[in-house]
Amino acid sequence: MADPLTPGIASGRLTAEEIASNFADLHAPLSPHEAAVAADRCYFCYDAPCVEACPTEIDIPLFIRQIATGQPEAAGRTILEQNILGGMCARVCPTEDLCEGACVREIAEGQPVEIGRLQRHATDSVMARQGHPFDRAAPTGRRVAVVGAGPAGLACAHGLAMRGHDVTVYDARKKPGGLNEYGIAAYKAVDAFAAREVDWLAGIGGITFETGRALGSDLHLDTLKETFDAVFLGIGLGDVNALDIEGSEREGVDDAVSFIAELRQASDLTGLPVGRNVVVIGGGMTAIDVAVQSKLLGAENVTIAYRRGRDRMGASQYEQDLATSKGVRIVANAQPKAIHGNGAAVEIELEYTADDGTGLRGTGETMRLPADQVFRAIGQTFVPLDGFETEGRKLKVSDAGRTSVSGVWAGGDCTPGEDLTVVAVAEGRDAAADIHAELMGVAVPQTRPALGEAAGGA
Repeated sequence: MADPLTPGIASGRLTAEEIASNFADLHAPLSPHEAAVAADRCYFCYDAPCVEACPTEIDIPLFIRQIATGQPEAAGRTILEQNILGGMCARVCPTEDLCEGACVREIAEGQPVEIGRLQRHATDSVMARQGHPFDRAAPTGRRVAVVGAGPAGLACAHGLAMRGHDVTVYDARKKPGGLNEYGIAAYKAVDAFAAREVDWLAGIGGITFETGRALGSDLHLDTLKETFDAVFLGIGLGDVNALDIEGSEREGVDDAVSFIAELRQASDLTGLPVGRNVVVIGGGMTAIDVAVQSKLLGAENVTIAYRRGRDRMGASQYEQDLATSKGVRIVANAQPKAIHGNGAAVEIELEYTADDGTGLRGTGETMRLPADQVFRAIGQTFVPLDGFETEGRKLKVSDAGRTSVSGVWAGGDCTPGEDLTVVAVAEGRDAAADIHAELMGVAVPQTRPALGEAAGGA
């Protein structure tokens, strides 16, 4: 049904069958035979560059050799020992920039081993079995609060629970999962995978979820510190950057994060309104995700406008190519100047930009595009917490995630570093090890075996 103020925004542009086809699994899972063939391409490098490129340091040659020898569940365990959210990471990681980008076959032939799809094959094999692959240690009597049920918080919670601690995970939203549940493209994690992975992860035992609890609202850090033996903050980025141009308040202008969250939680995508002419402002993964999904919902024209050159976009080349393959137009070196209309957005005015070495500047040359729906995907920002030291407007932490406040650790997007799911998992995992060491007075264990151990290889 069309919004009376924005007649170009309407639902039902495509049939249910068309929507289902458009939002099908982006990469179909490998069959056992396909996995064996893909695994056979690996050189099983002893000093594997793919491992060095993986933020969670998975022993990639080992797990691929396990697949090649018909042991996909053993491969899954190898992955999950390092990355308990290895199933989601196999679906959403920018492997082209990480492990596959460093693959010897990519460098030599331009066609890497399909590490991401092989990782999905292995982790799916484990998750298909009844029960949890890891045993929980004897209860320690210690209690830890985890604030934020995103990748960092979930990884931390699992690591602590596996070591015998009781963990309560708080989250402001109704469902746990964080960006895995609310913030990624629907075609990357079909069949409610994010929710299923949370349920599977919690199968270790000792983890309790309390949703609809927001830090600073009905949840207070001082109370948590008094009640629990330690606190981990995985609170992400709580706000989106504003679009400070004329007309940014018009009907039809919204932030991309909210739209993606609404789409991910919609039970019927045919009922989700989308514009006829959509313009997305930004150049990162969120911009790509909202642009592609707008097109898949039935938008006729979708344009991404990015103020710098395409080589400066935060989205990988693979994601840019995916967008253009779906019919999305990318206009680089163009910044928004104004959104025009009579109450509702009708068109957007863009100014071409140039960088002569002294910084980005507008050229004065402009263009106008029809736009009944405009999404701002210009980044999210951390909402500061009182009493914490910061670094680059985020929480300052040690390598093990310790904040400047005693008894409080943090990880994920609220701390410095790349805002990637796999990085958040690594930070949550390492913080769990450090929290355990602090609570129990033991040494922090090595996170993985030495490179090549048990893997053999060239």
